[in-house]
Amino acid sequence: MFKIIIYFFISVILLLALGMISAVYGLYQFYAPVGGSQGRTIEIQEGETVKQIARNLEEENLIRSNFWFEIYVWLSQTQNKLQAGRYSISQNSSLVQIAQIISQGKVTEKDIWVTIPEGFRLAQAQARLVGAGLGVAEGMDKAIVSDYSVNYLFLSDAPPRANLEGFLFPDTYKFKEEAAQQGILIKMLDNFDKKLTSQMRQDIAKQNRSIFEMITMASILEKEVKTASDLKIVSGIFWKRINDNYPLETDATLSYIFNDKEGSHTIEQTKVDSPYNTYKYIGLPPGPISNPGLSAIEAAIYPQESDYYFFLTKPDTGEAIFSKTLEEHNLNKAKYLK
Repeated sequence: MFKIIIYFFISVILLLALGMISAVYGLYQFYAPVGGSQGRTIEIQEGETVKQIARNLEEENLIRSNFWFEIYVWLSQTQNKLQAGRYSISQNSSLVQIAQIISQGKVTEKDIWVTIPEGFRLAQAQARLVGAGLGVAEGMDKAIVSDYSVNYLFLSDAPPRANLEGFLFPDTYKFKEEAAQQGILIKMLDNFDKKLTSQMRQDIAKQNRSIFEMITMASILEKEVKTASDLKIVSGIFWKRINDNYPLETDATLSYIFNDKEGSHTIEQTKVDSPYNTYKYIGLPPGPISNPGLSAIEAAIYPQESDYYFFLTKPDTGEAIFSKTLEEHNLNKAKYLK
């Protein structure tokens, strides 16, 4: 009888010891991270089971054992809370932390930063966005004014079938990797809406001009003039020519037609039959030729009056050389545009 009691107590002690060892080992599995300097991005698909998720985590070396992950999920009663999505998980995260990340749906949203420079054409902006990883931007040049004019009053005087050239405000933007094309366009249009102040809108109306006309002029100035100090003078020259029914004769619009970056074009090119050819047709072209920045927009709205009627841009410095007469202008062309 005595031996039976001894055996019983030894068995109890062994079971308690085994239980303690198992508990300690379980806590180790739950709370000790695999460790490492790398993170992993895993994709949990809709409908994946706990077993499948646990196996993926083990294969990515984020947990030591899929068994213990299943045990923890069962003990914490979170088996129905694990959410599909993309997760960025560090190897320094414990099994418990990983289970919490997935059960709370803390998905990874990668930020993509994109800079759209002043003077970029819509096609260039689209290419920049796609190149940065926002493939949904492909085809945004097909979006038209009528799709957005209800929410943006500054588009109300633009042709309904025109694209959004001129109104995608140049700036540095932060987009989510999962951003939709419409979301990208709305963020850029929102920025334009903020930059074009109520005072600027009132001053445009006082001149009996439309916002669309002002942005078209600003887009030309952005491409034609390199220095901020010259913008308002050139703006004054261009508006004067329009009032006089004299052609703008700007090479910026020819560059838009031929998709080049030339500062001057051949006589033959100035004869091309296009509504954007400001050598051939008087007045503004049908629409903006680029997306202008704030300085160019302000210059279009607030031109500087002068006695000048002609100008050219020095190829080496971008400085504008002004002249009052055609004769003086031709002399400057012979001097600076050799």
